[in-house]
Amino acid sequence: MPFRMPTDRERGERLSAVLHVLYLIFNEGYASSIGPDLQRRDLSSEAIRLARAVHHFLPDDTEAAGLLALMLLTDARRPARTGPDGELIPLADQDRTLWDPNAIAEGVALITETLSKGSIGAYQLQAAIAAVHDEAGRAEDTDWPQIQALYGLLKRMSDNPMVTLNHAIASAMVNGPRAGLDLLEALDADPRLAGHYRLDAVRAHLHEMAGDDDAAIAHYQRAAGRTASIPERNYLTTKAARLSAKRK
Repeated sequence: MPFRMPTDRERGERLSAVLHVLYLIFNEGYASSIGPDLQRRDLSSEAIRLARAVHHFLPDDTEAAGLLALMLLTDARRPARTGPDGELIPLADQDRTLWDPNAIAEGVALITETLSKGSIGAYQLQAAIAAVHDEAGRAEDTDWPQIQALYGLLKRMSDNPMVTLNHAIASAMVNGPRAGLDLLEALDADPRLAGHYRLDAVRAHLHEMAGDDDAAIAHYQRAAGRTASIPERNYLTTKAARLSAKRK
Protein backbone atom coordinates (compact mmCIF):
# COMPACT_ATOMS: atom_id res chain seq x y z
CA MET A 1 0.00 0.00 0.00
CA PRO A 2 1.36 3.45 -0.84
CA PHE A 3 2.35 5.81 1.96
CA ARG A 4 0.38 9.00 1.42
CA MET A 5 -1.62 11.61 3.25
CA PRO A 6 -5.27 10.60 3.77
CA THR A 7 -8.01 12.24 1.76
CA ASP A 8 -10.51 14.48 3.53
CA ARG A 9 -12.98 11.62 3.64
CA GLU A 10 -10.41 9.19 5.04
CA ARG A 11 -9.28 11.75 7.60
CA GLY A 12 -12.86 12.23 8.76
CA GLU A 13 -13.42 8.49 9.07
CA ARG A 14 -10.21 8.02 11.02
CA LEU A 15 -10.95 10.91 13.35
CA SER A 16 -14.42 9.54 14.00
CA ALA A 17 -12.90 6.17 14.94
CA VAL A 18 -10.33 7.80 17.23
CA LEU A 19 -12.99 9.85 19.04
CA HIS A 20 -15.18 6.78 19.47
CA VAL A 21 -12.33 4.79 21.01
CA LEU A 22 -11.54 7.64 23.41
CA TYR A 23 -15.24 7.82 24.32
CA LEU A 24 -15.28 4.09 25.10
CA ILE A 25 -12.09 4.30 27.17
CA PHE A 26 -13.51 7.17 29.19
CA ASN A 27 -16.81 5.40 29.79
CA GLU A 28 -15.06 2.26 31.01
CA GLY A 29 -13.00 4.39 33.37
CA TYR A 30 -15.97 6.37 34.63
CA ALA A 31 -18.25 3.34 35.12
CA SER A 32 -16.25 0.13 35.01
CA SER A 33 -18.26 -2.71 33.51
CA ILE A 34 -16.66 -5.42 35.63
CA GLY A 35 -14.88 -5.91 38.93
CA PRO A 36 -14.91 -4.52 42.46
CA ASP A 37 -14.39 -0.84 41.63
CA LEU A 38 -17.03 1.46 40.20
CA GLN A 39 -14.44 3.73 38.59
CA ARG A 40 -10.99 3.36 37.01
CA ARG A 41 -9.44 6.77 37.22
CA ASP A 42 -6.40 5.69 35.20
CA LEU A 43 -8.57 5.07 32.14
CA SER A 44 -10.75 8.17 32.41
CA SER A 45 -7.74 10.42 33.06
CA GLU A 46 -5.86 9.01 30.07
CA ALA A 47 -8.91 9.45 27.85
CA ILE A 48 -9.16 13.11 28.91
CA ARG A 49 -5.44 13.62 28.27
CA LEU A 50 -5.72 12.19 24.75
CA ALA A 51 -8.92 14.13 24.05
CA ARG A 52 -7.08 17.32 25.01
CA ALA A 53 -4.32 16.41 22.58
CA VAL A 54 -6.79 15.85 19.74
CA HIS A 55 -8.54 19.15 20.49
CA HIS A 56 -5.17 20.93 20.64
CA PHE A 57 -4.17 19.73 17.18
CA LEU A 58 -7.69 20.12 15.72
CA PRO A 59 -9.09 23.18 17.52
CA ASP A 60 -11.72 23.82 14.84
CA ASP A 61 -13.20 20.32 14.94
CA THR A 62 -16.46 20.71 16.83
CA GLU A 63 -16.89 17.03 17.70
CA ALA A 64 -13.37 16.79 19.16
CA ALA A 65 -14.20 19.82 21.30
CA GLY A 66 -17.60 18.35 22.18
CA LEU A 67 -16.05 15.08 23.33
CA LEU A 68 -13.53 16.86 25.54
CA ALA A 69 -16.30 18.99 27.04
CA LEU A 70 -18.41 15.87 27.66
CA MET A 71 -15.53 14.16 29.46
CA LEU A 72 -14.77 17.19 31.63
CA LEU A 73 -18.40 17.77 32.59
CA THR A 74 -18.93 14.10 33.40
CA ASP A 75 -15.65 13.54 35.23
CA ALA A 76 -16.36 16.62 37.36
CA ARG A 77 -18.88 14.50 39.31
CA ARG A 78 -16.43 11.67 39.99
CA PRO A 79 -15.60 12.63 43.63
CA ALA A 80 -19.27 12.38 44.60
CA ARG A 81 -20.13 9.14 42.78
CA THR A 82 -18.90 6.79 45.49
CA GLY A 83 -19.20 6.67 49.26
CA PRO A 84 -16.47 5.92 51.81
CA ASP A 85 -16.66 2.18 51.12
CA GLY A 86 -16.75 2.53 47.35
CA GLU A 87 -20.53 2.21 47.16
CA LEU A 88 -22.38 3.76 44.24
CA ILE A 89 -24.17 7.05 44.87
CA PRO A 90 -26.72 7.94 42.16
CA LEU A 91 -26.74 11.38 40.59
CA ALA A 92 -29.82 12.58 42.47
CA ASP A 93 -28.24 11.76 45.85
CA GLN A 94 -24.75 13.11 45.26
CA ASP A 95 -23.22 15.88 47.37
CA ARG A 96 -22.81 18.47 44.62
CA THR A 97 -20.38 20.50 46.68
CA LEU A 98 -17.88 17.73 45.90
CA TRP A 99 -18.16 18.27 42.15
CA ASP A 100 -15.11 19.87 40.54
CA PRO A 101 -16.08 23.49 39.75
CA ASN A 102 -13.01 24.08 37.58
CA ALA A 103 -13.79 21.11 35.33
CA ILE A 104 -17.42 22.24 35.09
CA ALA A 105 -16.42 25.80 34.19
CA GLU A 106 -13.97 24.58 31.55
CA GLY A 107 -16.47 22.15 30.09
CA VAL A 108 -19.31 24.68 29.98
CA ALA A 109 -17.08 27.30 28.32
CA LEU A 110 -15.87 24.78 25.77
CA ILE A 111 -19.33 23.49 24.80
CA THR A 112 -20.77 27.03 24.73
CA GLU A 113 -18.08 28.11 22.28
CA THR A 114 -18.45 24.95 20.22
CA LEU A 115 -22.24 25.10 19.87
CA SER A 116 -22.00 28.65 18.57
CA LYS A 117 -20.08 27.39 15.52
CA GLY A 118 -23.25 25.90 14.05
CA SER A 119 -22.18 22.32 13.24
CA ILE A 120 -23.72 20.15 15.97
CA GLY A 121 -22.86 16.49 16.50
CA ALA A 122 -23.64 13.75 18.99
CA TYR A 123 -20.78 14.48 21.37
CA GLN A 124 -21.75 18.13 21.54
CA LEU A 125 -25.35 17.26 22.39
CA GLN A 126 -24.22 14.85 25.11
CA ALA A 127 -21.94 17.55 26.50
CA ALA A 128 -24.85 20.01 26.50
CA ILE A 129 -26.93 17.49 28.48
CA ALA A 130 -24.07 17.01 30.96
CA ALA A 131 -23.81 20.80 31.32
CA VAL A 132 -27.51 21.07 32.20
CA HIS A 133 -27.01 18.48 34.96
CA ASP A 134 -23.85 20.13 36.27
CA GLU A 135 -25.33 23.62 36.40
CA ALA A 136 -28.20 22.53 38.65
CA GLY A 137 -27.34 23.37 42.25
CA ARG A 138 -29.77 20.72 43.50
CA ALA A 139 -31.23 17.62 41.87
CA GLU A 140 -34.70 19.16 42.00
CA ASP A 141 -33.42 22.21 40.08
CA THR A 142 -32.49 20.11 37.04
CA ASP A 143 -34.03 21.43 33.82
CA TRP A 144 -35.53 18.12 32.72
CA PRO A 145 -37.60 19.58 29.84
CA GLN A 146 -34.37 20.87 28.27
CA ILE A 147 -32.68 17.51 28.79
CA GLN A 148 -35.67 15.75 27.24
CA ALA A 149 -35.49 18.05 24.21
CA LEU A 150 -31.76 17.47 23.80
CA TYR A 151 -32.19 13.70 23.95
CA GLY A 152 -34.95 14.03 21.36
CA LEU A 153 -32.47 15.73 19.02
CA LEU A 154 -29.87 13.08 19.79
CA LYS A 155 -32.35 10.29 19.00
CA ARG A 156 -32.98 11.77 15.56
CA MET A 157 -29.25 12.04 14.96
CA SER A 158 -28.08 8.57 16.03
CA ASP A 159 -29.61 5.12 16.21
CA ASN A 160 -28.33 4.31 19.67
CA PRO A 161 -30.47 2.33 22.15
CA MET A 162 -28.73 3.96 25.12
CA VAL A 163 -29.95 7.32 23.86
CA THR A 164 -33.50 5.95 23.78
CA LEU A 165 -33.02 4.64 27.32
CA ASN A 166 -31.89 8.03 28.60
CA HIS A 167 -34.65 9.79 26.67
CA ALA A 168 -37.15 7.56 28.47
CA ILE A 169 -35.71 8.63 31.83
CA ALA A 170 -35.94 12.31 30.90
CA SER A 171 -39.49 11.83 29.64
CA ALA A 172 -40.44 10.17 32.93
CA MET A 173 -39.05 13.13 34.86
CA VAL A 174 -41.11 15.53 32.73
CA ASN A 175 -44.31 13.60 32.01
CA GLY A 176 -44.39 10.95 34.72
CA PRO A 177 -43.08 7.36 35.01
CA ARG A 178 -45.75 5.87 32.74
CA ALA A 179 -44.51 7.94 29.82
CA GLY A 180 -40.98 6.63 30.38
CA LEU A 181 -42.13 3.03 30.71
CA ASP A 182 -44.04 3.27 27.44
CA LEU A 183 -40.89 4.44 25.64
CA LEU A 184 -38.90 1.51 27.04
CA GLU A 185 -41.16 -1.02 25.31
CA ALA A 186 -39.47 -0.35 21.96
CA LEU A 187 -36.14 -1.47 23.43
CA ASP A 188 -37.40 -4.96 24.29
CA ALA A 189 -37.14 -5.89 20.61
CA ASP A 190 -33.73 -4.27 20.12
CA PRO A 191 -31.08 -7.03 20.30
CA ARG A 192 -28.42 -4.47 21.24
CA LEU A 193 -30.10 -3.77 24.58
CA ALA A 194 -32.70 -6.48 25.19
CA GLY A 195 -31.64 -8.37 28.31
CA HIS A 196 -29.14 -5.68 29.31
CA TYR A 197 -29.09 -4.92 33.02
CA ARG A 198 -29.45 -1.17 32.43
CA LEU A 199 -32.84 -1.69 30.82
CA ASP A 200 -34.02 -3.59 33.89
CA ALA A 201 -32.47 -1.02 36.22
CA VAL A 202 -34.27 1.86 34.53
CA ARG A 203 -37.54 -0.07 34.52
CA ALA A 204 -37.13 -0.73 38.22
CA HIS A 205 -36.54 2.96 38.93
CA LEU A 206 -39.58 4.03 36.93
CA HIS A 207 -41.80 1.39 38.56
CA GLU A 208 -40.57 2.64 41.94
CA MET A 209 -41.49 6.20 40.90
CA ALA A 210 -44.93 4.92 39.91
CA GLY A 211 -45.41 3.23 43.30
CA ASP A 212 -45.37 -0.31 41.92
CA ASP A 213 -42.95 -1.81 44.43
CA ASP A 214 -43.48 -5.42 43.35
CA ALA A 215 -42.45 -4.70 39.77
CA ALA A 216 -39.57 -2.49 40.94
CA ILE A 217 -38.21 -5.23 43.21
CA ALA A 218 -38.38 -7.81 40.43
CA HIS A 219 -36.51 -5.60 37.97
CA TYR A 220 -33.91 -4.46 40.53
CA GLN A 221 -33.17 -8.10 41.31
CA ARG A 222 -33.02 -9.02 37.62
CA ALA A 223 -30.68 -6.12 36.89
CA ALA A 224 -28.44 -7.11 39.81
CA GLY A 225 -28.12 -10.61 38.40
CA ARG A 226 -27.08 -9.31 34.99
CA THR A 227 -24.30 -6.87 35.86
CA ALA A 228 -20.65 -7.84 36.33
CA SER A 229 -19.92 -4.63 38.29
CA ILE A 230 -19.87 -5.41 42.00
CA PRO A 231 -20.72 -1.84 43.16
CA GLU A 232 -23.66 -1.68 40.77
CA ARG A 233 -24.81 -5.15 41.82
CA ASN A 234 -24.66 -4.14 45.48
CA TYR A 235 -26.57 -0.93 44.78
CA LEU A 236 -29.34 -2.72 42.88
CA THR A 237 -29.60 -5.49 45.47
CA THR A 238 -29.82 -2.89 48.25
CA LYS A 239 -32.59 -1.02 46.40
CA ALA A 240 -34.60 -4.25 46.11
CA ALA A 241 -34.01 -5.11 49.77
CA ARG A 242 -35.11 -1.68 50.99
CA LEU A 243 -38.33 -1.85 48.99
CA SER A 244 -38.99 -5.37 50.32
CA ALA A 245 -38.43 -4.20 53.90
CA LYS A 246 -40.81 -1.29 53.37
CA ARG A 247 -43.63 -3.68 52.48
CA LYS A 248 -43.30 -5.63 55.75
